[in-house]
Amino acid sequence: MPQGQPAVVPDDGLTTRQRRNRPLVLVHTGVGKGKSTAAFGLALRGWTQGWPIGVFQFVKSAKWKVGEEHALKVLGASGEGGSVDWHKMGEGWSWVQRDKQLSNEDAAREGWEQVKRDLAAQTYRLYVLDEFAYPMHWGWVDTDEVVQVLRERPGTQHVVITGRNAPEALVELADLVTDMTKVKHPMDAGQKGQRGIEW
Repeated sequence: MPQGQPAVVPDDGLTTRQRRNRPLVLVHTGVGKGKSTAAFGLALRGWTQGWPIGVFQFVKSAKWKVGEEHALKVLGASGEGGSVDWHKMGEGWSWVQRDKQLSNEDAAREGWEQVKRDLAAQTYRLYVLDEFAYPMHWGWVDTDEVVQVLRERPGTQHVVITGRNAPEALVELADLVTDMTKVKHPMDAGQKGQRGIEW
């Protein structure tokens, strides 16, 4: 792919600009480190373009302090780029009044229901569905429904989904799939995670 030129130009009737600006589904999966980090890097790029960003963190505990959360919230409030809304399942989804009574499975479903509402309303230009591959893999959220909703989403909304074991149907739908592989990790040598690297 020299100088950013695609290897193939499809005969789809679209102009170069139309093809370039079509909305994407991106999947970061695999057992290696960096899936969420890469997705938050995309959020930074979207923020610089003035895009409204919606982050939905599935599975992760509210006690887990993610460094990117603070940074993106500060940037979102700065008024210089796009807005940033951050939703964490572990804290209880803010739009659900009964959130403390929900099981993890129910909370994941509630999160997906909100994502569907936001996609229909075109609330964000970029959605980061962090660790969302897990609820699909575990059967908490119906993968076929996710694929259909993403395929039919209106406008120019980009969606990035992270997590191990991304279902094959999601991989088939996605425009970009990265499988993070682990070659070495400090934990293999008995070292625990550290500030600034894991969180």
